[in-house]
Amino acid sequence: MTPLRFVVLGDSIAHGTGAHRVEDTLGRRLAAALTDEGFAVDLHVVAVPGAVSAHLSAQVRRAEPLAADLVLVLIGANDLARFVPADAAAADLGSAVSALRRGGADVVVVPAPDMSAVPFVPPAFRPAVQAACALLQQRQARAAEAAGARVADVGGLIGRAFADDLALFSADRFHPSSAGYARIAGALVPHVVAAAIARRDGDAAA
Repeated sequence: MTPLRFVVLGDSIAHGTGAHRVEDTLGRRLAAALTDEGFAVDLHVVAVPGAVSAHLSAQVRRAEPLAADLVLVLIGANDLARFVPADAAAADLGSAVSALRRGGADVVVVPAPDMSAVPFVPPAFRPAVQAACALLQQRQARAAEAAGARVADVGGLIGRAFADDLALFSADRFHPSSAGYARIAGALVPHVVAAAIARRDGDAAA
């Protein structure tokens, strides 16, 4: 087994709010998938519910002593909910990725979710919400890639799944349910595993 210190940064979705069991959270599900691929995973979740991209710098500071090998950053929903300008949110994300990369971690970024799928968004407002989400996603992807991260572009796939199946939402009709986290994790596993394998292969070749 290859040791892998895996750290999760971001907001309530990264933290696992809405999951019925801790084993159902995103971090735990992704750690399990990495274990199946031959990694001895040391998981640390420093994500904070309610966080916006400007809060990532504090999370990065908390993560520094962990000396992460691989970091997952999932952020953006609260930036959208609080009308943070897309360019400002993306700049904060890019700064966080740059700091993580300087610390030696490989980074996978998950851009903001499609908030138009949230049940309490009125149908008449959904096109505008979807457009705002798409703009932030584009800005986030550009900033993350420029800073050296891999971008897991799963927003469209996940957004359609949540729009089609309300069971993917928890009782608050905002956060994912355990089934919702399973769907998100399933979409992210190929990206996270690819990053871990690339790091392992690169270390072996060094």
